[in-house]
Amino acid sequence: MARHDVATYDDLLTRATADPAWYWEAVAEDLELIWSRPYENVLDLSRGAPWAEWFTGGGFNYVTSALDRHAAGPEGERIALIWEGDGPLPPVGGGRWEGGSGAVRRLTFRELQMETNRLANALRQLGVERGDRVGVFMPMLPETVAAVLALGKLGAIFLPMFSGFGPEALGSRLHDGAASLLITTDGALRRGKTVPMKVVADEAMTQAPGVRTCLALRRTGQDVPWTAGRDVWWHDVVPDASPEFAPVETAANEPYMLIYTSGTTGRPKGAVHVHAGFPVKAAHDLATCFDLQRDDTLFWLTDLGWMMGPWLICGGLIVGATLMLFEGTPDYPDPDRLWRLVEDHRITILGVAPTAVRALMGKGTDWVRKRDRSSLRILGSTGETWNPGPWRWYFDEVGEGRCPIINYSGGTETSGGIVGCVTLRPIVPCGFNSPVPGMDADVTDSAGHPVRGEVGELVVRQPWVGMTRGFWHDPERYLETYWSRIPGVWVHGDWAEIDDNGQWFIRGRSDDTLKVAGKRVGPAEVESAATAHGAVQEAAAIGVPHEIKGEAIVVFTVPKPGIVVTDALADEVRQVIAAQLGAALRPQRVHWVGDLPKTRNAKIMRRVIRAAYLGLPAGDVTALENPAAVKEIAALVNHDKTS
Repeated sequence: MARHDVATYDDLLTRATADPAWYWEAVAEDLELIWSRPYENVLDLSRGAPWAEWFTGGGFNYVTSALDRHAAGPEGERIALIWEGDGPLPPVGGGRWEGGSGAVRRLTFRELQMETNRLANALRQLGVERGDRVGVFMPMLPETVAAVLALGKLGAIFLPMFSGFGPEALGSRLHDGAASLLITTDGALRRGKTVPMKVVADEAMTQAPGVRTCLALRRTGQDVPWTAGRDVWWHDVVPDASPEFAPVETAANEPYMLIYTSGTTGRPKGAVHVHAGFPVKAAHDLATCFDLQRDDTLFWLTDLGWMMGPWLICGGLIVGATLMLFEGTPDYPDPDRLWRLVEDHRITILGVAPTAVRALMGKGTDWVRKRDRSSLRILGSTGETWNPGPWRWYFDEVGEGRCPIINYSGGTETSGGIVGCVTLRPIVPCGFNSPVPGMDADVTDSAGHPVRGEVGELVVRQPWVGMTRGFWHDPERYLETYWSRIPGVWVHGDWAEIDDNGQWFIRGRSDDTLKVAGKRVGPAEVESAATAHGAVQEAAAIGVPHEIKGEAIVVFTVPKPGIVVTDALADEVRQVIAAQLGAALRPQRVHWVGDLPKTRNAKIMRRVIRAAYLGLPAGDVTALENPAAVKEIAALVNHDKTS
C-alpha cells in the first residue's frame, strides 16, 4: 500500500477491483517473483473471462521463487522444513535428525534444494519429461515436499493424492490424468499402526495401465509386493544422483498441478493449475491475509491430497517462511499432541479445520493449557463453517484471547480464498472481515443483483490469478459448473451473507441448502443452534422430503464425552433449535450418532449423510474417511419408519 500510495485498506480493495491487472502485477513485484523471461501482458481476456490468462509470454517456473533463490547465499542455511512423525525412525536422507517421543527432522533451504535436485535427476533418468503427469501418493514427509518441487523443476504435472485413499479412488485419478509414474511409500504410520500404501498403489495401478514406473520410498520397512521392471526403490536411485539441477524453463501459463476435487455426483473433477497461478495466489493469500513473514513457522494440519497441502508448500516457501510438517493425528498418542507441536517447534501460525477443533474440545481444556502456546500469533481455519462455541474455544483457549482467527474460505478451483480475514480489521465469531484482496467477490440473488443482510450466492465478478484453467479434458463441465448461472460471473456454489457491518458469513453449500415451508436456511445455522445445547459436541443438518412443507430438517448430533443420550435429550435439542431459529425450522427429528461422515481433511459430507438416510446413491465417496459412520446413519432409516 505504501509503495503504491494507497492510503487505506478499503482503497486497496477498491483499486484492486477496478484494475485487476494493476493489482496482480503489484503482487508479483511485492513477492519478488523470479521470471526467466519477461511477460508481455499481465492479463489476456481474448478467450473470455472463464479462460483468462495471466503474465502471458512470461517464463516462470515457480520452484525458482519457492526454493532456489532462498537456497542461494546465506539464506540457504535458514531452516526451510521441520518435520515430526511417529517414531523413532532410522535416519534417511539429508538434514538434521532428532529423537524424543517422535522422530524430528530439519532441513535448511540448501539441504531441501539438494534433496529436490537429486530426486529431479533420478526422475529424469526414469523417463519423466516435461508435461508428463505423475501421481504423488505419500504422507506428509520431507520427501513429499521434495517430490512436489522436483516435478515442478522438471516441468512435469503432479497429481496430489490423499494418503488415505483406497485403490479405486487412487486408480481412477491416475487413469483420468493419464499418469505415467507414481511416487509412493511402502507404508505410513497412523495411530501407532502401519498403513500399507504400496499394497493400495499396486491394486490402483491395475486400473491405470499407463503407469509405467512406481518409485517407492522405504518409510516403515514393511514387506511389500514388488513388480520387477516397474517398481523402483527410492534408495536405489535418488541418494547417488547429482545434487545439481537447473529448472526447466516453463511458461507462466503452463500446467504444473492437476488436483482432483470430489463432485456431488459423477466422477471427480480434475482442476488444472499453472505455474504463475496457484503458487502465486497461495503466497499472496498467506502474506496478505495471514501476515506470513520469513521469520514465521507455519503449520497447517493437512494432507497433500487436500488443496491446503500444496498451498502450504508452494505458498509458504515462496514467502520464505519455515514450514512445519506433521505425519500423524492431532490426538495421538495423547490428546495434547497438536499443542505439543506448537510448544516444541515454536509454531507462530497454526491452521486447523473447525471439525478438528470440535473434536479436540471434547478432550478438555487441561490438555491445551499444559502446553506453552506463547509462540502463536495467528490462528487459521478453513474447510468448514464454524459454530460459535468451538470458535470461541479456539480463540480463548488455544489463542489465549490474543491471536486473531483468520477465517478463510474458497476452494480447490480458486487456489485458495475468496473471502477471508486480514489483521487490519476487527473480527467477529465465525465471520470473515474482508473479501480476499484481488477477488472481486459479492453476494447476489439468482439474477446477479447484489443483496445485503440476507443469504445469497457467493460470486466473483472478475478473473483472478490462481483461477483454475478448467477441468482436465472437460471444458464444458467447467463452464457448466461455474459460469452457466449468471453470464460472465463465477458462481462458487456457496450461500453467503454480508451483514450491516460489512462482515461476511458462509451459510453452507448451495446444494446443502434447506428450504422448509418456503423458508431457506443454511445447514450451518441449524448446526450452530444445535451445538448451543450443552450436550452436543457437533452436528450435521440435512433436508428430507415432506409432503406439506416440501422439506423437513433432520439433525444428526454427536454427544459430548460422558453424556448419556436419551430421546428426551434429543427433544431438548429440537426445542433449542426452534427457540433460536423459529418454530417453523424446528427439526423433524434429532438423532444421536457416534460420528459424522467426513473427508480426510475433516469436512462433514452432508450429501452422503442425506443419501444414506434416504437410501439414495451417494455419488463420489472416494474422499470418505470413516465409512462406519455412514452405516450407522443408514441403520436409522428403519428406526424412523417404524417409530
